[in-house]
Amino acid sequence: MNIDVRAGVPGRPATATGRRAVLVAPLAGLLLGVLDFLWIKYVPAPFGGLGNSIAVWAVAAFLLTLLNRWSLPVSVAAAAVQLAVAVPAYYLAAAVIQNDALANMYDANALLWVGLGLVAALVFGTGGVLARRADVPELVRDTARALPGAVLFAEAVLQAFRIGDPSYSTGGLIAYALILVFVGLAVTGLVTPTWRRRGVVLVLALPLTAAGYALLSITGFH
Repeated sequence: MNIDVRAGVPGRPATATGRRAVLVAPLAGLLLGVLDFLWIKYVPAPFGGLGNSIAVWAVAAFLLTLLNRWSLPVSVAAAAVQLAVAVPAYYLAAAVIQNDALANMYDANALLWVGLGLVAALVFGTGGVLARRADVPELVRDTARALPGAVLFAEAVLQAFRIGDPSYSTGGLIAYALILVFVGLAVTGLVTPTWRRRGVVLVLALPLTAAGYALLSITGFH
């Protein structure tokens, strides 16, 4: 089973798809933020860790632009709106459900997450477009398809390097890392059409995983 990533929808005007993005992107961001908070609050560890994962948000941006036949500029803008809206939506849900301060919606931590979201939107929003475009080389499509798995694998590597740190439970780290790897493999399978191409995509994910680990470390996720 895989996601249908055909290049376009015949007969749908570009202006119509652009107008649709204006509605879909903020709604997707609202849902992402609220559901993310609910996931963290009510889903126990180790699965609950997925709610606090920037990799999961990056995959959400990728899927948004993969599944909607928008142009590249519209797709990147939509992914940026999705992730930018998701941050205050998360803190709004926290304020409503557990009486957290509304100021959390726009404090320094929230602005940091918005900034990281905009970077993720640029990379993964573009990746979602390239993964479905029939007019780009197959290697480019496969490299784009490797992005969501790679960012999840990169976070799994981060967890693995924490093993031995007394601040963390070794069992919890191993369990969460395995969950990230499983989700990465599952997403790769969903966005890649054939078993042969899935193998190619997983090979391409290896250097991307290394790059993702380096970037996550630089941004403080270590």
